[in-house]
Amino acid sequence: MSTFEELGVNEPLRKAIAELGFEMPMPVQEKVIPHLLTGDNDVVALAQTGTGKTAAFGLPVIQRIDVENHTPQALILSPTRELCLQIAGDLADFSKYISGLTVLPVYGGSSIESQIRGLKRGVQIIVATPGRLIDLINRGVVNLSDVHTVILDEADEMLNMGFLDSINDILEHVPEERKMLMFSATMPSDIAKIAKRYMKNYEEFVIGTRNEGSQNVRHVYYMVNARDKYLALKRIADYNPNIYAIIFCRTRRDTQEIADKLIADGYNADALHGDLSQQQRDMVMKKFRDRVTRLLVATDVAARGLDVDDLTHVINFGLPDDSAVYTHRSGRTGRAGKTGISVAIIHSREKGKMREIEKRIGKSFERKEVPSAELIIEKQLYSLADKLEKVEVDDEAMSKYLPGVVKKLGWLSGEDIIKRILSLEFNRLLDYYRDAPKIDVIDEKPRKEKGGKRNGEPRDESDKDRRTAGKGMARLYINLGKRDGFFAGNLIELLNKNVDGHRVDVGRIDLLPSYSLFDVKKSDSRKLVEALTGADFAGKRVYCEVAEPGKDYGRASARKAREKVSGDFDNFGSFKKKNKGGRRSRK
Repeated sequence: MSTFEELGVNEPLRKAIAELGFEMPMPVQEKVIPHLLTGDNDVVALAQTGTGKTAAFGLPVIQRIDVENHTPQALILSPTRELCLQIAGDLADFSKYISGLTVLPVYGGSSIESQIRGLKRGVQIIVATPGRLIDLINRGVVNLSDVHTVILDEADEMLNMGFLDSINDILEHVPEERKMLMFSATMPSDIAKIAKRYMKNYEEFVIGTRNEGSQNVRHVYYMVNARDKYLALKRIADYNPNIYAIIFCRTRRDTQEIADKLIADGYNADALHGDLSQQQRDMVMKKFRDRVTRLLVATDVAARGLDVDDLTHVINFGLPDDSAVYTHRSGRTGRAGKTGISVAIIHSREKGKMREIEKRIGKSFERKEVPSAELIIEKQLYSLADKLEKVEVDDEAMSKYLPGVVKKLGWLSGEDIIKRILSLEFNRLLDYYRDAPKIDVIDEKPRKEKGGKRNGEPRDESDKDRRTAGKGMARLYINLGKRDGFFAGNLIELLNKNVDGHRVDVGRIDLLPSYSLFDVKKSDSRKLVEALTGADFAGKRVYCEVAEPGKDYGRASARKAREKVSGDFDNFGSFKKKNKGGRRSRK
């Protein structure tokens, strides 16, 4: 591996980045820095967020600036004002020991008059969002005729945001003899068109694998009913006491609603979306960077400029329609050589999207069960015990107050004190999760095909008969299935609603289109059949019975439900005769 000195980075820059903690170049820096300093060709670099891109283009750009010339010599375009400010701040840090160099961020949502004054004072590097730069060009207050380097950062995101025409317009105002570099996480056709139109014999660098997410990221998913997604989100947060995460939502409305719920439930959360003013956005991001906020609920566009290296999780509150967006999201964790987790909370109809994403990133999602109440409480207790063990004690300060406290609590044993400390911290959590139901959705078995196979795979011998109960359990049939909008969470709700004063332990659940089968303790089976039969689910009368091995419930379910749910066979028989007679009379 090369050093920054071997890559050609000069001493003032090396001194500044050493103070920032840069030790050895990252792969993208090894490839891009020498090319921008000495190479002739333009560059398209495909690299994910968090791979060290800003230093890769920022260091050589700064080194090529003539500080005696106070006109713009380098132009860096970014999709959002947040990313614009982030880049400008990084360049200012890199150029700490280079006197006379000025970097100016220009972006919407801030005073254009102050930006015009900054341009008139003279700047060498402009970092801009396309819309604001076009406005300044049209006002005739920015001159790009001396620009020798153009950088398009997050180029694919700029295209997604509709900036293609603006980019084309801006590049028409830049000299033809310039060096140009595009950074992009993906290579859509419009990026290729820009490269062919505006770049000379460009060279393509791929950092990692084309269109692939970070190798340091685990991809996991939880499958629940749509209405249980928020409950799953809370359980995931509670199971990870040190969580520091961005939660991505599709819409501004969802973003604000989920953030409001989290705040109301006592989490350190906040929302980031396009309806906030610039002052509000800056405050939200500062709190998140300072870790005052631990959960940031955001839309994709609003989070583009939020550059945070230590995220433990990225949580997808549902999957995006475009798999490239997922790649951007997941790339925000597992950065700078650290590991991270990308979580997807999905319902069964999103499995197709998940498979598309798996093909794109070349990795499989790992199915996880939503953490149970027992696991969450255990994890939280151990986390608190770990904090108690590691807390720093100021003996001198405590000595003043300790005798009185010891006198007050001296009658308690050490174990009693520990119990009380834990209870003080966790009574709310214990109350909340007491008797909390399992909310995972159990997948329906694949459809059987000709030749005794399911979806082309050999039949699983352990699944020959869904009517077979587990050891010590009874298998119950219920005339509700997926076509009725009935899933595992609905079964638990139905049991809780109709079985009074008795906790029901539910085992394996098989959800099919027109009916469902589930395991309960043998001792509970008759009681549950009586409790559920005749109950109501979304306007449909429920029928339940102990499942008979070998019985074809797919054909019998509708008939059984009609004949038995009323419990009045005589009336049902007379009803049949009356209808039969009515049909004869109509004839």
